Amino acid sequence: MKRAFYFLMTSIGVCVALVVALVLVTRGDYLVAPLVTQDANLPSAEVAGVQLHFRRIEGPPEAPTIVVLHGGPGGDFRSLMALEALSDSHSVVFYDQRGAGLSERVSGDDLNLDGHLFELNAIIARSAKGQPVVLIGHSWGAMLATAYLGMNPEQVQSAILIEPGYLDGAGKGSWTEEAQKYMSGGTYWKEAVLSGFRAQHVIGPDSNAADDFLIGHMVGVFADHPDNPYHCGGGYSAPSWRFGAASSRRWEQATVSEVDQIARGTAFDGPVLLLAGDCNDWIGPSLQAKHMERFTDAELVGIPNAGHDVVWDNPDVTLAAIRAFLD
Repeated sequence: MKRAFYFLMTSIGVCVALVVALVLVTRGDYLVAPLVTQDANLPSAEVAGVQLHFRRIEGPPEAPTIVVLHGGPGGDFRSLMALEALSDSHSVVFYDQRGAGLSERVSGDDLNLDGHLFELNAIIARSAKGQPVVLIGHSWGAMLATAYLGMNPEQVQSAILIEPGYLDGAGKGSWTEEAQKYMSGGTYWKEAVLSGFRAQHVIGPDSNAADDFLIGHMVGVFADHPDNPYHCGGGYSAPSWRFGAASSRRWEQATVSEVDQIARGTAFDGPVLLLAGDCNDWIGPSLQAKHMERFTDAELVGIPNAGHDVVWDNPDVTLAAIRAFLD
């Protein structure tokens, strides 16, 4: 009994000492960007009752509109800004989706697929002046664009889908199984522990900041995993302003029937361009070739020297492919 007591007390002492050491070691200033609801200098617009981080780059008079949909859910449009160059022929709209990037945080009930589609529909109504738009979606944004094709196909002239991860519930299951390989191992769990302690030192600018910091950092660790084909072997470098943890968490809880809504968009009979990074042997050219077969009028272009973030990794070739499609 005495030995057991001493062992227990020693173990508790070691754990307490370890926690104290981690608290001290991880002390620092961990900055989290303010939202549009806190910084009036950020470009923003109220859309569907939510204040969004919003930018519109005007094209020539009467030019058609491109709406850019970022990845995640929970990401932002920072790594897609090279698409601004398309304003020589189109007006280009960027926005951080509700609960993500620098946009206003909302409740989980507003972060389901229907909420995102409602928001996108309002963006199009606000921006397109009654004319059909071109949708450019990256990753989750490509999945959201596909879902919108099934909801309001008459509002869309054409769609450019950059590496959608999946288009139905079965695909989500396969993606999740593969993703687990890059969310394990000593390095991953070490970063998880350290990030958890670092997050305790995050002060403001709002009550979501610490959670956004923690989950955003771990998403970066996942993408930067040396075996993850999201990059071409040199590490994952696509930038972001701020991650939306609640938005990401809500989609993880999506039901199969909710995810299956995306597949309805494959009935869209307008032109579709699928783009894939040649370095990505997970959701790159091979998977996108299968996605292409599900559309009536689709083509696939591989982007050399690019992983998952083709716009960031190789903007010149990506823009050339998009221009050729739009022409």
